[in-house]
Amino acid sequence: MTEIIMRDRNGLTEREFLQKYDASIYERPSVTVDMLIFTVFDKDQDNYRKLPEKSLQLLLIKRGEHPYLGQWALPGGFVSVRESIEEAAQRELKSEANIENLYMEQLFTWGDVGRDPRTRVISSSYMALVDRTSLDVKAGDDAEDARWFEVKHQVFQEKKTILEDGYEFERIIKITLNHEAELLAATVKITTMITGRTRRISREIVESQGLAFDHAKIIEYAVERLRNKIEYTDIAFHLMPPLFTLSELQQVYEVILGKELLAAAFRRKIAPMVTETNEFTKDAGHRPSKLYRFNPNWENT
Repeated sequence: MTEIIMRDRNGLTEREFLQKYDASIYERPSVTVDMLIFTVFDKDQDNYRKLPEKSLQLLLIKRGEHPYLGQWALPGGFVSVRESIEEAAQRELKSEANIENLYMEQLFTWGDVGRDPRTRVISSSYMALVDRTSLDVKAGDDAEDARWFEVKHQVFQEKKTILEDGYEFERIIKITLNHEAELLAATVKITTMITGRTRRISREIVESQGLAFDHAKIIEYAVERLRNKIEYTDIAFHLMPPLFTLSELQQVYEVILGKELLAAAFRRKIAPMVTETNEFTKDAGHRPSKLYRFNPNWENT
């Protein structure tokens, strides 16, 4: 069989083209990775007879170098030319927070011009849900500190404007992150423009206190995405121990969704996802409760 040699408009084969190719023709942006590591953790409380309240928490590192020296940021860093984006994410998480071999899902790519004062930077963000008790978080590399911050995500204002061929929907979101005496805050404006069959969504940081770069925008998007995913996937079980009560599981759903759920409706919804065991809780001061485990085959039931 005769091999067909393809030539371009200049008469070059692919090999000849690559030999002559000049990579400096285009100015190349830098690429970074940013990781959003969420957990749900029990709050301290005085009444041991009640189930402890839970809070959604996010891992942040305190920057030890310019830019944004002393401010808090998502763990992350630059991707080298000889590693994949996923490899860079795992490397940076290990070097900055002492976390390794963590499964993460790619969240979004952020490429606004001017998002980093050093140079043109495009960032790929990753998200993971973890059981915090299984991790030994320590600051390292260029990080001054690493801490878990309680996350609050609240809709502050909503406005809908009717247009000639569609509408504009604007939401103002307040983000607060708290760790003991440390309080970070940001306001993000989300604008959804519907014109005909076209839908465009933009995010703008109105105000940011204590958070580096455009990380307030990334955090806001991640919380919304997490709330969406928990409705139709089993992602919440990444936060659970091997055995758990249905009340504990419901608490996790409620703290992520930011609202209370009716117990009966919740239990009907998650019934295929859990398997009942013959074991019960043995906590002092609490009535024994049946323990369940995650059913990995729930989608086939």
